[in-house]
Amino acid sequence: MIGVVGGGIAGLAAAYRLQQHGHEVQVFEASDRIGGLAATYETAGDDIEQFYHHLSKSEETIVELAEELGLGDRIEWRVGTNGYYVDGVVHPLDTPWEILAYPHMSLYDKYRLGMLTLGVDVRGLVPDFDAYDELAEYEHVTVRDFVEEHTTESVYENFVDPLLDGKYGDRKDDISAAWFLGRVRFRGERDLLRGEVLGYFDGGFGVLLDALLDAVGRENVTTNAPVTDLTVADGRVQSLTVDRGGTEAAPGADATETHDVDAAVVATMPNVLESLTGYACEIDFQGAVCGLATLEESLLDTYWLNVAHDAPFGALIEHTNFVERARYGGDHLLYVAAYVQDREEELWRMDDDEVRETWLDEIESMFPDFDRGSVSEFRIARNPRAAPIYERGYLDLVVPYHLDSEVGEGVYYAGMASAAQYPERSLNGGVLAGYEVADRIDERVESDAGHDGDRDTEASGFEFGRLQ
Repeated sequence: MIGVVGGGIAGLAAAYRLQQHGHEVQVFEASDRIGGLAATYETAGDDIEQFYHHLSKSEETIVELAEELGLGDRIEWRVGTNGYYVDGVVHPLDTPWEILAYPHMSLYDKYRLGMLTLGVDVRGLVPDFDAYDELAEYEHVTVRDFVEEHTTESVYENFVDPLLDGKYGDRKDDISAAWFLGRVRFRGERDLLRGEVLGYFDGGFGVLLDALLDAVGRENVTTNAPVTDLTVADGRVQSLTVDRGGTEAAPGADATETHDVDAAVVATMPNVLESLTGYACEIDFQGAVCGLATLEESLLDTYWLNVAHDAPFGALIEHTNFVERARYGGDHLLYVAAYVQDREEELWRMDDDEVRETWLDEIESMFPDFDRGSVSEFRIARNPRAAPIYERGYLDLVVPYHLDSEVGEGVYYAGMASAAQYPERSLNGGVLAGYEVADRIDERVESDAGHDGDRDTEASGFEFGRLQ
């Protein structure tokens, strides 16, 4: 049996792929529900994610998975409109004429930034159309140095820096240009007359999670089952120990279970990997505080609004300007999103009521016509490790998929610190990571079986190896 630690998208994808290869799998999830960062809230209609989600056209693996699960027709490709709040004004930035009308960059600035987003380096006499294909070449360059060299200083100061500040705060000067390029260069498809084309599931991403859970088999997934020990002996993984003391069957009791495993997939944040195996990951993570406001009236005219000034949040995302509000009982749903780099930051230390009042005060100052009385519900989700900090040299810090030399044979990693989540984390990256470890496990099992066969046939004096 192969044990999977973690019931998020990566763990479920690994289990699904392993089963396709013919392996017996058990998934152990510490919390009371699957999904990880894709967990959902109930609304007056469809469920909605606690942390905002969508797909870009470049995320092909998760789309292929949805099609395999019979959900291909549930993915709807919609235009996600964007804006930038600067000096009290919302500037839409979707169509060519809206971009040309943006007053905080010159025409030359916009030309240089536009060429960069198209992947064209125009610094030389002859445009280079392949300059940005290898992101790793820019791993050790800061975003500031890269943008100022490849566009203009004004582009950085008046456009990029406020966005970077809202995303990474006081860590912004550490961020790799490879991450920035991954954001602006490889997002996916755009409708030149309307904006970026993004995907969303009819019914929300919970539809995908439910279908994946059904495919894996609910009997093969155990929740409220934190793995407390991963035993390696003689250089190979032997077993997983699961704490079941908090279950209804034995509330508060010392009820541990030991499961013998042929391989173990750790599909969690790297701190869990370290607690189980001692393998220390040097990647820093930032936390997220994400509010979901239920409104009687719409606040924005756009889906995604980046905020340039020093607000207590980095973006306002009106989901029901992307997916029609009829699917949510007619309510308007607005995400308020902020990242924190340190748990000592004031925002992280506030309770939910304090966060709500602080954020609504700021929205009132930004939009004088906003009536906070129209907010019927305000839910807040927090995660202390919502995303990696993609600092320079990040690729040198990723956790290998196979930890045979570092921990023991049969130990694999598919969490957010894996290479599949570079240069930006996503649900698609989670599926890729799960597939990567599943395929490696299957290859190793087949290889081991082949070697066993070789030994058997050699003992009988019959050479069969060349046909493997």
